[in-house]
Amino acid sequence: MAKLFGTDGIRGIAHEYPITAQVAERLGRAIVKCLKGKRVLIGRDTRESGGMLEQGLIAGLLASGATAVRLGVVPTPAVALLVREAGVDAGVMLTASHNPFTDNGMKVFGEGGFKLSDIMEAEIESLLLSEGWDEDSEEIGTLEDFPEGLQLYADLAKASIGGMDLSGLKVVIDAGNGSAFEIAPRIFRELGAEVITIAVNPDGQNINEGCGALHATRAGDLVKQCGADLGVSLDGDADRVIFTDASGKVLSGDHVMALCAFSLKQAGKLRGDAIVATVMSNLGMDEALLRAGIATHRVGVGDRKVLEILREKSFSFGGENSGHLIFAEHATTGDGIVSALQVCRMMKESSKTLAELAGVMNEYPSTLLNLPVRDKPPLEKLPNLQSMIAAAKAEFGNHGRQLIRYSGTEKKIRVLVEHREAAEVDIWIEKFKNVIAEEIG
Repeated sequence: MAKLFGTDGIRGIAHEYPITAQVAERLGRAIVKCLKGKRVLIGRDTRESGGMLEQGLIAGLLASGATAVRLGVVPTPAVALLVREAGVDAGVMLTASHNPFTDNGMKVFGEGGFKLSDIMEAEIESLLLSEGWDEDSEEIGTLEDFPEGLQLYADLAKASIGGMDLSGLKVVIDAGNGSAFEIAPRIFRELGAEVITIAVNPDGQNINEGCGALHATRAGDLVKQCGADLGVSLDGDADRVIFTDASGKVLSGDHVMALCAFSLKQAGKLRGDAIVATVMSNLGMDEALLRAGIATHRVGVGDRKVLEILREKSFSFGGENSGHLIFAEHATTGDGIVSALQVCRMMKESSKTLAELAGVMNEYPSTLLNLPVRDKPPLEKLPNLQSMIAAAKAEFGNHGRQLIRYSGTEKKIRVLVEHREAAEVDIWIEKFKNVIAEEIG
């Protein structure tokens, strides 16, 4: 049977295996068995299928004698942070992040509010795929509601910048009709910023629809119209953020990571003079940081992998080009709201615009294709593609790179090509596109 856990939890089409109430119920039981979870937080985003998964998860926890603590609609980082702050054993966020409303998923957080290790995911997955272990407990579980949890998260988010007065900043917030639709604008207003909102009216089906982190130009257009200082576009569960500057230009996650790294180093807060980034980050970022005496440690895709190295080496900052930013002093996972607050703090403290701060690096020309595929045969077993990869490596040398991998959450293959010369990017993207069409379809 197919592997359940992908790059970021279990994800798929709602009401189809494994995104069913039955699997959610078994997940609840597995969490109690594997994590010894006696108190488990449950959060969800605004998808209409969230209630179905929530009920299944609660049923599994209660049948196993645990206490299910229901948070309601909250950002993913709120669940992670509250696992630590509320002293519970585990937390589950029901979300498919940036995916359309037809999808949903389950992200699990263990002790301290951190995502599970590969070993623990494998143990839970093994249970979910086996039978005969899920008898009801003799103990009777209980259900609690924790509505004040969202305000606790808000207070902690504001504390991450010391409650700094953000008055004088005009911010456009696009909440993607997702889980931060109410709390993100409120946090910024309580800190004194002038806030203009879009996509803050979720109806269960409009999450990420033409809005949010994948459609940041929408916030950018409004920034220009309103004369705002920046745009903040969150994805459906608010664990990632994309910024637009005052001209409406969308900034890549790499530009934002670079400006954060520079600002943290100048403030003496960049432990180890290093950051952690994934293989998707642009080579131009590495070059700019190296000139400033900042090392870049590369890991595989997923903010979980970034966090593992942050913890292992006691670094303070890392992230992904997709908008996951982790300020390890303040969060245990990517946190779009905390990241936006940190960037606003850097703007205020430096008296610089976002564009000025982001000017610390120049990107190599690059193209990223997301191509739908019917199946995901192992890439190493595709001879024509492997020959093309070898040819690209030989020709690029130190002037470029290619990266080809399957999506961990969708039936897609991702093709990234970077090179100092834009023409070379176009040539090699077309070559890879054609060979993939021939060998995979």
